[in-house]
Amino acid sequence: MNSIDPDLPRILVVDDHPSSRLTAVALLSVEGYNVLEAESGVAALSAVLEINPDLILLDVMMPGMDGFEVCRRLKQDEQTRLIPVVFITALNDRRSRILGIEAGADDFLTKPFDHLELSARVKSLVRQKQLNEDLEHSEQVLFSIARTVESRDPNTGDHCERLAELGRVFGEFLNLSRSQIRDLAWGGYLHDIGKIGIPDAILLKTDKLTDAEWAIMQQHVLIGEQICKPLRTMRGVIPIIRHHHERWNGSGYPDGLVGDGIPYIVQIFQVIDIYDALTNERSYKPAFSQEEALKILAAEVRGGWRNPVLVEQFTAFISARKPLTPTPTLSALKLSSPAHSSVVS
Repeated sequence: MNSIDPDLPRILVVDDHPSSRLTAVALLSVEGYNVLEAESGVAALSAVLEINPDLILLDVMMPGMDGFEVCRRLKQDEQTRLIPVVFITALNDRRSRILGIEAGADDFLTKPFDHLELSARVKSLVRQKQLNEDLEHSEQVLFSIARTVESRDPNTGDHCERLAELGRVFGEFLNLSRSQIRDLAWGGYLHDIGKIGIPDAILLKTDKLTDAEWAIMQQHVLIGEQICKPLRTMRGVIPIIRHHHERWNGSGYPDGLVGDGIPYIVQIFQVIDIYDALTNERSYKPAFSQEEALKILAAEVRGGWRNPVLVEQFTAFISARKPLTPTPTLSALKLSSPAHSSVVS
């Protein structure tokens, strides 16, 4: 492979024909790119791990591992999925393009190269990769903050991880869209991110909060909304962050939403959030059994706090799953207790 100049965008040209590689290298080098070469699919995968290119020009017809398989592997790997892949082929038929799209290709170019077209497409895709990486970095920062919040309270354990998984399987049970299931999973991690702004003296207090302390605690949903609002990818998660403490009868916070005024994705999240909190030990309560947790959810329906149809669906979903190991019996957890002593705060 060629030497790497770290100050230039890196383009990897993958083709088993040296003459074809030479043409692409010559054209792109003039444009100011650092162009590297690989002569096979296997060599390409190895080179990608070594140099982390900003774009890959990938020949389709290669012996051994063809371009389609190389692309599939790259797009399935979390570390390489954001690298744009442009198929370079002499084939211009519909079937090849369909196979390329199915493999995850970002664009297509046909041999022989048109210099202006090659330059424009490469420039656009390199810029797009940079934007995607910036966006992903911002998302990772948010998730890191969320993990920090969770680590402040040792009693919650792996609450966020469990919520993400429960959201996924219950979402599939409800036939939610892929984006809705993703929002539920992200909501599992980010719903309480605003607690980063709540003092430990209040957040970790085991006794009943005073009215003044409870007013401060309620601010965490608004803080979380403001933290995540700048990112467009969080658009579907923000309702979960802001509204996961609303109640069906309007007695929740921060907006006192009533019934289906609470977004449906939020109603789903509330049920799984409460169920997870009930079935796992906290400093102020034991871990309730599956049966006991469902009874508490049913009591919340009778008290007007939850959507009765949704809780019925969740009950059917949980009942169809493998029962959990019995845990300590239900203690005096009263639905009529003040909001700031409820299971999920």
